[in-house]
Amino acid sequence: MENVQHATLEVRDLSCFRDERLLFSALNFEVEAGQSLLLEGANGSGKTTLLRILCGLREADSGRIIWCGQPAEASNYYRDMAYVGHADGTKKELTVLENLKFALALGVPGKYQIDQALDKVKLAGFDDNPVHTLSAGQKRRLSLARLLITQNVLWILDEPFTSLDKQGIALIESLITDHISHGGMAVLTSHHDLRMADLNLKRIHLQACH
Repeated sequence: MENVQHATLEVRDLSCFRDERLLFSALNFEVEAGQSLLLEGANGSGKTTLLRILCGLREADSGRIIWCGQPAEASNYYRDMAYVGHADGTKKELTVLENLKFALALGVPGKYQIDQALDKVKLAGFDDNPVHTLSAGQKRRLSLARLLITQNVLWILDEPFTSLDKQGIALIESLITDHISHGGMAVLTSHHDLRMADLNLKRIHLQACH
């Protein structure tokens, strides 16, 4: 990954309200290349909202996001970041291959070719299958295959293990671990107990405000 050894994500004094209720305030953290951050907290504490702010899908009420020493909006932050949310982010009417070609056209090519990525996520042979015919677990693995074919330093993942069986969970754990071990970064939420020794994991617990 280009300049990955220098990548840093800094969040400074971030605050957010939802429906006039304070979710979090004066939130500060930093993630560097080769590190991951797990957001913990009860439902309603603002984990998904924070991820959406980091992705630019929602504005914070105050605070700054800084990428490699520059404000996110004045840097390559949105080019260098990839998001996988609760929804799988695929176009149901297109085939598996068409979805990945579409993702590749919008991003910078990564270290995996499409066929290699499909093999990696156990979807080899599903190239021509319309996405609406896939199981929930297969759709989740397809959404994560998009991360492999594009070059994104920062992965932002909201419950990436949803709809996956034990083999699928082990697969995604290995993909995240490999990404981190090669100098990538990840910010994620998960109800799954992360036990990956090489994840270089930091944790932040968000406390629901009343």
